[in-house]
Amino acid sequence: MPADVFIPASPTSSSSDSSSRWNPSLSASLYRIDGWGAPYFTANSSGNISVRPHGSDTLPHQDIDLLKVVKNLTDPKASGGLGLQLPLIVRFPDVLKNRLECLQSAFDSAVKSQGYGSHYQGVYPVKCNQDRFIVEDIVNFGSPFRFGLEAGCKPEVLLAMSCLCKGNPDAFLICNGFKDGEYVSLALLGRKLALNTVIVLEQEHELDLVIDLSQKMNVRPVIGLRAKLRTKQTNYYGSNSGEKGKFGLTSAQIVRVVRKLSESGMLDCLQLLHFHIGSMIPSTSLLSDGVSEAALIYCELVRLGAHMRVIDVGGGLGIDYDGSKSGEGDISVTYTLEEYAEAVVASIRYVCDQRSVKHPVICSESGRAIVSHHSVLIFEAVKPIAHQPKPDDIQLLLEGEEDLYTAVMRGDQEKSLLLYVDQLKQRCVEGFKDGVLNIEQLGSIDGLCEWVLKAIGGCDPVQTYNINLSIFTSTSSHWGMGHLFPIVPIHKLDQKPGACGILSDITCDSEGKIVKFIGGESSLPLHEIDSNGRYFLGLFLGGAYEESMGGVYNLFGGLSVVRVSQSDGPHSFVVTRAVPGQSSSDVLRAMQHEPELMLQTLKHRAEEVMHTKGGGEEKEEDDEYKNVAACLDRSFHNMPYLATEEGINE
Repeated sequence: MPADVFIPASPTSSSSDSSSRWNPSLSASLYRIDGWGAPYFTANSSGNISVRPHGSDTLPHQDIDLLKVVKNLTDPKASGGLGLQLPLIVRFPDVLKNRLECLQSAFDSAVKSQGYGSHYQGVYPVKCNQDRFIVEDIVNFGSPFRFGLEAGCKPEVLLAMSCLCKGNPDAFLICNGFKDGEYVSLALLGRKLALNTVIVLEQEHELDLVIDLSQKMNVRPVIGLRAKLRTKQTNYYGSNSGEKGKFGLTSAQIVRVVRKLSESGMLDCLQLLHFHIGSMIPSTSLLSDGVSEAALIYCELVRLGAHMRVIDVGGGLGIDYDGSKSGEGDISVTYTLEEYAEAVVASIRYVCDQRSVKHPVICSESGRAIVSHHSVLIFEAVKPIAHQPKPDDIQLLLEGEEDLYTAVMRGDQEKSLLLYVDQLKQRCVEGFKDGVLNIEQLGSIDGLCEWVLKAIGGCDPVQTYNINLSIFTSTSSHWGMGHLFPIVPIHKLDQKPGACGILSDITCDSEGKIVKFIGGESSLPLHEIDSNGRYFLGLFLGGAYEESMGGVYNLFGGLSVVRVSQSDGPHSFVVTRAVPGQSSSDVLRAMQHEPELMLQTLKHRAEEVMHTKGGGEEKEEDDEYKNVAACLDRSFHNMPYLATEEGINE
């Protein structure tokens, strides 16, 4: 074998001519950035992702180069950076503000153009992302248009009450979810604290709690009810909607609730109708069907004497994760914000006009559409560098393999070479098993075979890029339900990608991979990574649910842990260890809230309200304040899960 063996170039290398013709616009098309990213993300002239913080109103000089942001965050402090370690989440509150304003503007325009007789007043469901600063920003940004919060469990009620003390006094606090006595008491305390709290009945028996506790606490509640509609969607997100849905009241249950409220002299307390036909509603036709059905129920409640004034259309306002605007699958919708608002307003207006019912206030719980865009997950990818055999190594390894050597030098057909490589590997594996070859020799043969396959383009075209990330923690809905998010290099977009890759995380779990991508692709176009270079990827539109699901989803926190051992005592066992589950304070603290300050805020609000309303004895006011303070204190220190007061029958 001659000494100057020719080593073919990597088949994934792009020619200089091809690279010179590539530009960021082609990358934007390849990764569908203009589809899912508009108007907040674009590929700039430097080949990096730019963030447009004010959406369509962003001026050219206001664009934010995401790579520069990451560089500032990760550079050592000695170099002027913050010294943070990847992966990290970058949030853009300006984008959040713009999303709120666009949603409000869409409904305001629909109300005006259709001559609707009331207004829109939305709420943010805090379960989408309970982070303190996100919730506080939404209350602050939404204050000019009375934007409120929706809570689904006791810690979320505490969180919402505390935040709304600094919000618009007319903003709604919608209390959804399963309820026990403490939950209802908290919601009623909200009324005492002059918050615009609405208790939404999810189950019929919750009404008894509301009636009983409101009388004991001398609070006139505002009550809503959630209706189980017959309209439902058929995709993943519609599984809990319809007549057999997890939440809500059937028509028969609604009639019984109205009757019981009337008998209790509280029918005037029923003021809101809520429904939810599923998240990520794909089309406005399905939306209109559901809203129209709910509007009919609303009108019937008015006819029965309820003092109805609000219809809450729930969640469902989707975003286009893949940029296709197809409405297919679970990650795409066919409409814009404006078209969504027009469909909701038109459907309610038509039904109410037909029944001569006054137009209600329209509320929605559009969490995903509000927070998804403002958060970007940044992580680093590293592709293992393949061993490149030296000419001398190749000559040594090919000794005795004249057929393979001749085939390589002659440039035989790929099929023949693949056969030779396969036969060589089989013989070497057998030799290793028989003890003829040691592991160093086996490794050298594997390296040779890899070189040959790469030389002839016979290796797997899809490469594995290792990412410094936990898929289970940071993209749990992808792992759990196959939800797809846009994943894009945040730089090098002025260069043509030379590889196709899948992403493998650093967890010791074989399922920690991303092998499906938007557009129905089983791999992602990626760039070759230089030995001394760094390669940054961004996961976009993950601001809703992903962060909280990877931490303490819905703020329910960890369960109590009990250790039980067998014992010769009278009960045959002994509890040797019992660790209480996380309290509401614990899970709130995990999301950067400060429970002690929240408690002080609420107690201060209680003291102000109790001592300024007048009409009572000073001792009675002091006693009522102490009861309120004690209730709040217990709620922060109790577990978030529902308290079961009944004993267990043996």
